[in-house]
Amino acid sequence: MEEDLIEDEKKPWRVLEFYSGIGGMKYSLMKAGVNATVMEAFDINNIANDVYEHNFGHRPYQGNIQSLTAADLDTYAAHAWLLSPPCQPYTRQGLQKHSGDPRAFSFLKILELIPHARKPPQMLFVENVVGFEMSDTRLKMVEILAKADFVTQEFILSPLQFGVPYSRPRYFCLAKRKPLSFKHAVFNSQLLWSAEPLVAYFDGAVTDGHDQPPENWDKLLQSCEPLESFLEFKNSSNQLNTEIEFGNLENTYERNMSTMDQYYVPSNLIERWGSAMDIVYPDSKRCCCFTKSYYRYVKGTGSLLSTIEPKIKGKTSSLKEQGLRYFTPREVANLHSFPEDFDFPQHISLRQRYALLGNSLSIAVVAPLLCYLFSQPS
Repeated sequence: MEEDLIEDEKKPWRVLEFYSGIGGMKYSLMKAGVNATVMEAFDINNIANDVYEHNFGHRPYQGNIQSLTAADLDTYAAHAWLLSPPCQPYTRQGLQKHSGDPRAFSFLKILELIPHARKPPQMLFVENVVGFEMSDTRLKMVEILAKADFVTQEFILSPLQFGVPYSRPRYFCLAKRKPLSFKHAVFNSQLLWSAEPLVAYFDGAVTDGHDQPPENWDKLLQSCEPLESFLEFKNSSNQLNTEIEFGNLENTYERNMSTMDQYYVPSNLIERWGSAMDIVYPDSKRCCCFTKSYYRYVKGTGSLLSTIEPKIKGKTSSLKEQGLRYFTPREVANLHSFPEDFDFPQHISLRQRYALLGNSLSIAVVAPLLCYLFSQPS
């Protein structure tokens, strides 16, 4: 196998993208600069597939992944399988049923096909929520990969470690089938990132970044860009002036206001949930993870932006005066590091956009991991 790879090193890697969603994994491959071709993407979500097709011109396979056979996957002769399976089995809201949750079945089924494939993958990449690393699904995955002669490295990483002011720690597993090996015998985060991983697993060892002194985390946050760099609507008056310069005077003010109205938080929600809201400002260096329920609920689903900075930040009594609004879908996509040309089809509703983004991944984190996975020892 190694000889074949050396012979074909100038040809693109053939990749299968499972649970492709709105294309976060493919965008990560592109950002990583990996010479790869996605042979097929798979997702059962019709709306997500609309978005994927809109941006890439190809509609993912929409059948049930559990119906795939080893022979089906052999036809692609893929070098790598990239997987971002459902996270609900490993969250508190999903009752943490792990492999007993039906939403975990398809992932385990895919892994169980590896020993039966004539052309099994040489590399795997798995992304999921924090909590997956404690699940029996993860234990089953590691057991299957070990029996199939894979070596693995596992990490928990956040966009904060990549200069993005977005707290979204996620679990990652990178696996290579022998005789392939990782470029570095022991993973050293300094080779890829300026900050230590939150948690890094390798060769049975574990390092926990949560044990770092608080000043290290302060330094990490200071290295992040301010949220203002990721905002779509930074300053309404500046936007208005720009449009006036270009002669777009007619209904400009009314259009801007109607566009923004849908994002402002109603006062009754502020009265009821104000003390539970995570309020951030344009100069903040972090915001909370946006979930698929963002915009439907204000508690525990993601940060809200203060558009009028108060004299005393965080003072609950002044929340109504701060012009609190939701981050727009474009801003959430920016914090996920999606490229500027990423877009939603017109028929995708606002709530659907938030839900799809909440189920997606951080390209700023996944891209360097994919670069590391596909790199070969010299």
